[in-house]
Amino acid sequence: MITFAIQIRLLMLSFINFKRQRFSRRILIWRNKKISEKKFVLILSFVIGILSGLAAVLLKSTVHYTHHFLTNGFEDGFNYLFLILPLIGILLTVLYVKFVVKDNIGHGVSKILYALSKNNGRIKGHNNYSSIVASTLTIGFGGSVGAEAPIVLTGASIGSTLGHYFRLNFKSIALLLACGAAGAIGGIFKAPIAGMIFALEVLMLDLTLTSIVPLLISSVTGATVAYFLMGEGVVLSVANTQPFGLNNIPFYILLGLLSGLISYYFTKTTMRIESSLHKIKNIFVKVLLGGVSLAGIIFVFPSLYGEGTQTLQSLLNGNTDGLSVDSLFSFIFDNRWYLLVYIGLLLLLKVVAMAITNGSGGVGGIFGPTLFVGGVTGYWLSDFINSFGFVKLPLGNFALVGMAGLMAGVMHAPLTAIFLIAEITGGYSLFIPLMITSTIAYITIIWFTKHSIYTHRLAERGELLTHHKDEVVLTLMKLDSVIEKDFISVGIDDPLGKLIEAVSKSRRNIFPVLNNEDELVGIVLLDNIREIMFQREKYDDTFVSDVMVSPPEMVDVMDNMDIVMKKFNSSGAWNLPVIKDGKYFGFVSKSKIFNAYRDVLVQVSEY
Repeated sequence: MITFAIQIRLLMLSFINFKRQRFSRRILIWRNKKISEKKFVLILSFVIGILSGLAAVLLKSTVHYTHHFLTNGFEDGFNYLFLILPLIGILLTVLYVKFVVKDNIGHGVSKILYALSKNNGRIKGHNNYSSIVASTLTIGFGGSVGAEAPIVLTGASIGSTLGHYFRLNFKSIALLLACGAAGAIGGIFKAPIAGMIFALEVLMLDLTLTSIVPLLISSVTGATVAYFLMGEGVVLSVANTQPFGLNNIPFYILLGLLSGLISYYFTKTTMRIESSLHKIKNIFVKVLLGGVSLAGIIFVFPSLYGEGTQTLQSLLNGNTDGLSVDSLFSFIFDNRWYLLVYIGLLLLLKVVAMAITNGSGGVGGIFGPTLFVGGVTGYWLSDFINSFGFVKLPLGNFALVGMAGLMAGVMHAPLTAIFLIAEITGGYSLFIPLMITSTIAYITIIWFTKHSIYTHRLAERGELLTHHKDEVVLTLMKLDSVIEKDFISVGIDDPLGKLIEAVSKSRRNIFPVLNNEDELVGIVLLDNIREIMFQREKYDDTFVSDVMVSPPEMVDVMDNMDIVMKKFNSSGAWNLPVIKDGKYFGFVSKSKIFNAYRDVLVQVSEY
């Protein structure tokens, strides 16, 4: 009876799957006949904008209400729940990821870049929702990270899913993936211009008219959905933005330098802590260690609980009311220098708290922490300078501009920083200082590292898609698509006569020489035997080992195309043997790579 029921269920599932495939096929046929791909991309960009905007509102709401439910009544002095809530949040996140999602969903923007670089723009379907659930558990329970990167991954996943569902080509899928990210940024920050620029600058999409229009549609639609559902207020309001004064330019330059240095600290500290926690193989030991460490930091510095929006909002308004400094640190209000030390520690420890949260299994992004650290940096520097009494700098202005400086440095995205901060705060009157500080911060950090926090690990593995067109194409090319296997091999102990027989059957002028274990031990070039190949008296007493030479380089089947091209350049060869698991696998030729390069270049350049 049970077996029969299982068979019936399998038949029903097969029937449903057949109907679904048939329906999908009809849609694809109709679309191919009625709508061109470029027009269809515009329609999908609008749909993606709606969906990513809704996802942004959903995540923002779930994080807010979870945080409010858990922290209601926390205002009165110390609350010992700070010692347990972050640990619970990380544990729940790890359990959800391990037993429900069963896939790594951290570092959202890096995953998008990897999908563009190595996976034909494909992002697994569970990312349409899994990051929302996981980041709600992490941030709602006090994880010191941001909600922006998870929602960017969600939006990009929506774009990727629709692109692959409708069987679009890579260039269209990459554009829709970027549309999802732009719509998510536009929705969660209510910043459509920043959403579009983020896709161009951080995701490194080409700046063309055909790419800008879909990005604008998605980002504006996502922002409109957020305005409709969450009201017209800006994300962070600045009560008293003071006019820009030329006499403050030197201090904005100084803020840019400081922001660049702190960005370097931000990047290196994050990578070092996450790498250390990654070495712990037992996930529950990792959760316990990370959760307890995070809880201890938050207990002493309650402002580091969650995203820290309240603290940042207070600093933008030029005061410290949102620091939540309770009885343990009440004495610092009586001494300005003690307060500056406290704020400085807050700046440094936010990075540590964020890295511990993500490294121990939490799911969140660096957007929020970057804005937090930037705002604290700007406030700290202006208040420090004001302490000497020779100048009166606007605290709120510098906190605002500091946010842009850190974003430009950490993300290597000065344009995104400028427009995002202006849009989310309504601080358009500060465009000049925003540009000054962001530019200086970016110039400062590239002296130390040429890769952003998003791209560093991908670059180390050779998996990074970049703005340079030749590197983009090489990254997208797959080695296995250009390997040739029609070379006739010979044995190392074969006589010259057998080699000449192979020459007569081959269309190639290179012959791989193998031993008994199919390992490549050398190659025979036709030019090397041209003088003796017609001397029949040598056919039996001359052997392959006498005429073979070592290959100038050998390519491993796991090498990426950039490494392959470097081997061609260093060797000067036009053909190189390919090895797989130590065995001979085939040859790769420079001419075939060039042909494949041109094909991929045409595909990438059309958008």
